[in-house]
Amino acid sequence: MINQESELKVIVFQLQDEEYAIPVQQVRSIEKVQHITRVPRTPKFVKGVINLRGVVTPIIDLRERFGIEALPFNEQTRIIIVALDEMEVGLIVDAANDVLDLPVKSIEPPPEVIEAVEADYIKGVAKIGKRLLILLHLEKVLEKNTPATV
Repeated sequence: MINQESELKVIVFQLQDEEYAIPVQQVRSIEKVQHITRVPRTPKFVKGVINLRGVVTPIIDLRERFGIEALPFNEQTRIIIVALDEMEVGLIVDAANDVLDLPVKSIEPPPEVIEAVEADYIKGVAKIGKRLLILLHLEKVLEKNTPATV
């Protein structure tokens, strides 16, 4: 997935005051928030499902997944539809900011001070000028049996 010799194209999005990134090849689309149908007996961070162009897609609120205080949706709130294996999932984020080409050499492993469980969600940290981008490990974020906070 990450070519050691070149750049990684990522979608940059915001949660609270932090910028996160996921590889663009895992992103299917970025949507405005639409009606979400609640599904009973799902974890709190699973907001429900949407019918997106005929495909029923589960929606996860990343704020709640990471243990960040939930906020009401606003004009900036977006649902990033990601694909992992055969599954499509929508991730509710505060805002989708950018598409960037990250030089792979700018990506560093997660800092050691981050506890082991939290580090599972983080693939790396990229420094772009004064910006710090947290690269998410989507496979871990979407696992069913992982703790609910980062």
